[in-house]
Amino acid sequence: MNAKSDFNRNRLGGTSSPYLRQHADNPVHWQPWEDAVLAHAHDTDTPILLSIGYSACHWCHVMAHESFENAAVAAVMNRHFVNIKLDREQRPDIDHVYQLAYQALNQRGGGWPLTMFLDPADLTPFFAGTYFPPTPRGSMPGFADLIQRVRSYFDSHRNDLRQQGERLRAWLASVEAAPVAADALPSAVQLNHAALEEVTQGFDPQWGGSRGGPKFPRGAELEWLLDQPAATPRAHVMAFQTLETMAQRGLQDHLGGGFFRYCVDENWTIPHFEKMLYDNAQLLPVYARMARAGDASETQRRVAQEAASGIATWLAARMTAPDGAFYSSLDADSEGAEGRYYLWTREAFRAAVPPALVPFAEALYGLDTAPNFEGVAWHLLRAVPLPEVAANTKVSAIDAAQQLTSVRTHLLAARDARTSPGRDDKILTAWNAAMISALHRSARLLEQPALAVQAERALDALQHSTWIGGQLYANAAPPAARIPGFLDDHALLLDAILESAQQAFNAARLSWAAEIADALIANFVDAGSGALWLSSTTHATPLLRGRTLTDDTLPNGTAVAIRSLLRLGYLTGQTRYLDAAQRALHAAADTLAHYPHACPTLLRALAEHETPRSHVVVSCTPQTLESWARVIESAPSRATTDVLYVRPEETDALHLPSRNKDSDDECAWLCSGQVCRPPANSPAALAAILQEGGGEQ
Repeated sequence: MNAKSDFNRNRLGGTSSPYLRQHADNPVHWQPWEDAVLAHAHDTDTPILLSIGYSACHWCHVMAHESFENAAVAAVMNRHFVNIKLDREQRPDIDHVYQLAYQALNQRGGGWPLTMFLDPADLTPFFAGTYFPPTPRGSMPGFADLIQRVRSYFDSHRNDLRQQGERLRAWLASVEAAPVAADALPSAVQLNHAALEEVTQGFDPQWGGSRGGPKFPRGAELEWLLDQPAATPRAHVMAFQTLETMAQRGLQDHLGGGFFRYCVDENWTIPHFEKMLYDNAQLLPVYARMARAGDASETQRRVAQEAASGIATWLAARMTAPDGAFYSSLDADSEGAEGRYYLWTREAFRAAVPPALVPFAEALYGLDTAPNFEGVAWHLLRAVPLPEVAANTKVSAIDAAQQLTSVRTHLLAARDARTSPGRDDKILTAWNAAMISALHRSARLLEQPALAVQAERALDALQHSTWIGGQLYANAAPPAARIPGFLDDHALLLDAILESAQQAFNAARLSWAAEIADALIANFVDAGSGALWLSSTTHATPLLRGRTLTDDTLPNGTAVAIRSLLRLGYLTGQTRYLDAAQRALHAAADTLAHYPHACPTLLRALAEHETPRSHVVVSCTPQTLESWARVIESAPSRATTDVLYVRPEETDALHLPSRNKDSDDECAWLCSGQVCRPPANSPAALAAILQEGGGEQ
């Protein structure tokens, strides 16, 4: 790119991001985030208008339609700024930096679209906002007038803005300051108790989840609640109530399966209608866990089973690429309106359902009450249990189940004839890895091997498309559009490979896991403190590389890395992985001590460091595997034990004390951390060891 005229046109048409390509026809001279673009802004001393969003973001679409498609507004933008569009899902590091900056400048949390105005000299923001209407609305200024005033202030107050920028950079530096590693780690039991008290205080006893609205499905917190021991039954009670209510009401798509991003109200009725891969990746295994939980009610287990099946159905039908990898999201909007694809008028509903089934169908999905969407339409709920619907409509239990299937089939066929929401077809490593882990875990819990087959296809696709020349990339894309992998990509993929090893152990895959772990340590560990960075130096993230320990849209990358490094270290006997995990935990100790409720995945990591997960390694042939498996699957500790079935020639890859390298005899080891029991030479001998419990000698 040499000619200045290249910056005087919209250059998003050839980008790899569907979100950016959605803006390729805007009259705004949008540029991607590139070194050449940043240099152009610097050399011409032109401030940058940075707009950050994502494909499924409703308010991003609204602002695009109102302002970015407006020729008059675009002309002002083009005259006064270098305009850059950024997909937050491709560059989470940049989004993280500028969300923090927004928080500092405005003293409140940000969101999307994120609208930042940057000094071209050093990319420090000097003004920040989110959504702006095209003309003044309430307390919000009109965007066209705002950007002219922002540019005028920039030109006339440079010294003031530079001083403000220095203060902002100093604050960001303090956020990123290396943590002081604790000499001793806090007690997992004590921190779990403190976190549970916080969660209990904020719990909504009527609707589940946190009090008030909007309500988000906090998958990481739900996983942690389900981890809590039987001695604290309220943890499971809160998790089960939340999961049951989410599944019965408006967060779940009751026709096509899968869960929406969040609900705008306190009673899980009306969602923002985007569907994200990462949300469903976190919800699938917790519903699988509830479906097998002995302390859940029969109704809760049934609801959980149906919810998990719905996610799997949606994933296969709408979100799977030809090579087996998974797409990123479905938009909230279709035909220019949010939720239109999912909403029903009474007329449309009755036209889709056979007349004889209308009373049953309306009672089933809540159309026997007033419209729940803006007073004119219904978003379908399943708030009334099927037996109660059957009793109220005088339908037998057998007929009710059959009518449910018939009604759903007719409604789904009618909905499929509508214009579908757009799909973001990016293949993102971290999000795919999260779903691969979820599928493998759910396959074991629900005894559905088809889910594991789906996971293996996706993992093969990631290995071929994102692991190139010994480097992990964050996306599957042509070479010029590849983005080096972030911490989340390495941590979640490592976790996915370790989950895959329990389905079908492969020494080559374990070697790949070690390569990813080594890359994670080399590129993301702060040598001084042992803490983990979000990005590597190759990302050239502006202002700061970023650290975080709290769970967000994904389980926290540092916490997932610690858990995965511990598991890999115990399996292979390689202490460098255990040392890296322990240093990262010590660096996180202060945050854990002060905010345990905000760090559920990190709490899980601390617990597994304190009391390592047990794992069983069985060296056997395919012909005898079933005999060993029957013993292991019936063990009381199965839910908290990793199990690997390996061929005798593959045992060299694992840390197995007392292994006779010269013998091909079948045997099994029960280990906890670095300590293994003497090998069991028969399924019966292993059964006796498992009955004793634990892996300590």
